[in-house]
This record gives sequence, structure tokens and C-alpha cells, in this order.
Amino acid sequence: MFSIVRLKFFFEKYGFHVSSRLADKLGMRVTSVRLFFIYISFVTVGLGFGVYLTLAFWIRLKDLVRAKRTSVFDL
Repeated sequence: MFSIVRLKFFFEKYGFHVSSRLADKLGMRVTSVRLFFIYISFVTVGLGFGVYLTLAFWIRLKDLVRAKRTSVFDL
């Protein structure tokens, strides 16, 4: 249990420091930088899922258009 608390403290200390330091360099508020990272993470996950669904649709469409023929006489 103590190691989990130490790990949490480590990420809070160094992870949040990155966003606050970036906000200081850009002259922005820290909350705006953190919200930007949160929104970008949701967009990238959603984008990957969208690409997956598009590829699945294309493969299904290809199978419907190009029927598998077992013989030359099935034309």
C-alpha cells in the first residue's frame, strides 16, 4: 500500500510539474493546459476507434461486392 502512495506522489510531483512549467513558458493558465491534454487524449482514443470502424466497414463492403465464386460457370 505504501508503494502505491509513493507512486501516486511521484506522478503528482513530476507529472503536474510538466503542465505548470509548460503553462509558465506559454503564458497560460495551468488549468487550460491540463484541460487541453485531457481533451486531446479523448480525441485520440475516439479517432483510433473511428479508424477501426471505418476499416471494418470497408472490409465488409469489399466482401459484399466481390462475391466468392467457386467455379467459372457461376458467372
